[in-house]
Amino acid sequence: MKKLLMATAATALMASTAFAADDVKLGILIGFTGPIESLTGPMASGAELAMAEVTASGAFMGGASVTPLRADTGCIDNGLATANAERLIADGVAGLIGGDCSGVTGAILQNVAIPNGMVMISPSATSPGLSTMEDNGLFFRTSPSDAREGQVMADVLTDRGIKSIALTYTNNDYGKGLADAIVTWFEAAGGEVTINAAHEDGKADYSAEVGALASAGGDILVVAGYLDQGGLGIIQASLDSGAFDTFGLPGGMIGDSLPKNVGPDLNGSFGQIAGSGGKGTDAIAMLSKEAGFDGTSPYAPESYDAAALFMFAMQAANSTAPADYAAKILDVANAPGEKIYPGELAKGLEILAGGGDIDYVGASAVELIGPGESAGNYREIEVQDGKNETVGFR
Repeated sequence: MKKLLMATAATALMASTAFAADDVKLGILIGFTGPIESLTGPMASGAELAMAEVTASGAFMGGASVTPLRADTGCIDNGLATANAERLIADGVAGLIGGDCSGVTGAILQNVAIPNGMVMISPSATSPGLSTMEDNGLFFRTSPSDAREGQVMADVLTDRGIKSIALTYTNNDYGKGLADAIVTWFEAAGGEVTINAAHEDGKADYSAEVGALASAGGDILVVAGYLDQGGLGIIQASLDSGAFDTFGLPGGMIGDSLPKNVGPDLNGSFGQIAGSGGKGTDAIAMLSKEAGFDGTSPYAPESYDAAALFMFAMQAANSTAPADYAAKILDVANAPGEKIYPGELAKGLEILAGGGDIDYVGASAVELIGPGESAGNYREIEVQDGKNETVGFR
């Protein structure tokens, strides 16, 4: 469980309050380059949409505006990620939306956020290891842990009659944690995992890896990787060799670029990604369309929600100091209070300014549990006619 205690030095460092500020800065620290770069444009736009909505309302902290500052993690580049986190803090951000991939998120948390008393809300870092990392109450996430996704993936596989899988994962915290969860839950459901093997990102040739996976066999190949690098390479090599023709696709493999790059041979493959249906999804789809981007793209709803939680927590605390507002994040995210959806951020700010309570539902059905992470809602995806189609929710 988290400890909501801030180091005295960090508290002093971050002690400025927002009610005296005309402009509040929020950092967006995600992988604009690297193995999920096709996803991060809509993610950043989602966060910026929430900031623009709050600024336009005039209801935030006595009329303060909110300015986004973007910076790159490279997804898997700890040095780049921590350097850019330090730069954002030097530039005066009051919170960090990010990181994105789990390894860099842990590095930013341990090496930058904790020493500086800075709050992070990640929209997409899903490693189970982040749930137990000592964080001084500074880390939250709007996407669910892979411990939950492993269970959902096992359910999807079982419901589709899959009896055995070959499994490969990207060789980092995200891939290993997700693969372990899939193995645990699929075997508990009576399934067989014929092989559970790591792969490295950035290789030009995956024929050796695919040869080992093919030798082990399985009804399908589950690829717990990244859609713009190693995961794509594994799938293409599998199709080229005839080793597998259907693939299980966890969250890191869901995005428009994968079916576009692979082509019609990907039709029939399936998986899941964090997401929900209902009022919040409909609202973000409409608002983002008006803003010129797809707000239902993977992790874009969670990014909108991360930004909104920052601003609501600051409003509730009447302060932009992390030592003041961190403890308010769980309060504004959960019941009791009036439910707030995308497009209703001004309403939520006004309720908080008046001393009332809100239950922020947002674009992704936000409900924070335990150590400040999402309880877990998923969209079940199937590739049909070259597109990722939502075929259910779990």
